[in-house]
Amino acid sequence: MSGEPLGRHLVRGAVGFGALAGAVALVPLIGIAGLVLAPVGLVALRGCPACWFMGLAEALSRGRLERTCEDGACELRTPAGEVSGRSRARH
Repeated sequence: MSGEPLGRHLVRGAVGFGALAGAVALVPLIGIAGLVLAPVGLVALRGCPACWFMGLAEALSRGRLERTCEDGACELRTPAGEVSGRSRARH
């Protein structure tokens, strides 16, 4: 488990997805310079929006689920090893 508190995880998500949405929304107004926000969003999400969602599920479960990411595939597992969800996300 990552150990990150739920509040901090949600703030990272708000900053990350807000910056990505802002980057796309600003392109018509200020041109390609609006894409400067995109790296900010990716850094806040630690490079992988799908993994952020998996981490959210992990944080909400309070230890009943664990996230494992190997070879570009993220899974949520119970401590017994049962698979609860899968995301194919490249890092």
